[in-house]
Amino acid sequence: MRTILVVDDDLHILELVRLHLVSWSYKVLTANSGKVALALMDESIDLAIVDMMMPELDGLQLTTELKSEWDLPVLMLTAKGELDDKREGFMVGVDDYVVKPFEPEELLFRVQAILRRYDKPTELKIEVGDLKIDRKTMQIVKGQMKLLLPLKEFELLAILGSRPGQVFERGYLMEQVWGFEYERDETLNTHIKRVRERLSALQSSVQIQTVRGVGYRLEVKV
Repeated sequence: MRTILVVDDDLHILELVRLHLVSWSYKVLTANSGKVALALMDESIDLAIVDMMMPELDGLQLTTELKSEWDLPVLMLTAKGELDDKREGFMVGVDDYVVKPFEPEELLFRVQAILRRYDKPTELKIEVGDLKIDRKTMQIVKGQMKLLLPLKEFELLAILGSRPGQVFERGYLMEQVWGFEYERDETLNTHIKRVRERLSALQSSVQIQTVRGVGYRLEVKV
């Protein structure tokens, strides 16, 4: 599950953004000042949503810190929508802007777009549990056994295998594997079921777990 840090000295906006993000299955940390935000920072945070106008440490100063110390993507949430304000933000590394008042879906789209840009490319060869996933040959290997999967099934397993234990949201998997062309969630369900059957046939230590209401994660049986 992706973790997002929301920073705003307006407690109403802070709670509003938090509720929207939680409803979209993100883990959310909140801070009512830049100093509190820096105290919360660790490597598990994937994105910061930062208000521009805050006392003591404003959004531009905070963004500078987040970029220099953690290279963290930043979405600026602000009432200041003038071109000069945006220019100043982009100069310190802001990745995108949402201007208050905002539509919740616009916030979601921009968060998803930033996270996609910061996703690291999947390695050509992934080793997880007793499996080797080879993106070059499109094969999964267990010992002397090799299995060639259909493209979509292979892509699903490669994504899940790239980060064992991490929860991948259903929408993220659908978008990564099928783009914006998919019509039904049943497509994902069917492909996950087939991958599970193949892993079971291999008697692999690797399993795909369902996280109800969110998505899937790959786990290794000890």
